[in-house]
Amino acid sequence: MPSDLYQVEVKLPIHEVWNFVRVIDNWAPLVPGYINHETLNDHESIWRFKTDMGFIKKKVELKVIITNWDEPSKVTFELEGISEKISGDGYFLGEVVDSKTTLMNGYLNLSSESKLSKMINAKLKKNVSEMTEELTKAVAENLVQLTNTR
Repeated sequence: MPSDLYQVEVKLPIHEVWNFVRVIDNWAPLVPGYINHETLNDHESIWRFKTDMGFIKKKVELKVIITNWDEPSKVTFELEGISEKISGDGYFLGEVVDSKTTLMNGYLNLSSESKLSKMINAKLKKNVSEMTEELTKAVAENLVQLTNTR
């Protein structure tokens, strides 16, 4: 299964990071290729985004299921493909560096279970790394921007 972990230091206390990450509507639009999302309840949402599979750009629809809200440090989730035979999981983890700094970890694990899974998983390996880095950076940047505008 293609997976990746990306870390970024955020110059904010962990409770500020948690206040942002605990609301899916804050970070769903930051997914690379974001089209839209629909919140079903506190633990489930549907995300639609475009992804580049090398030779083709595809619209992908995933169900995101929050499996654990562990305040103030971790949100874990599972992913179920709706439009594609894809599944996976991931998390955001905040670690206190000091009273004004948090190390934010973004982790994503995604794989295809389709007939073309070998080829798709090879491409997903690169995509997962890029998506994990881009999403984690975007969350960190948005956190800082929102905090600075208050």
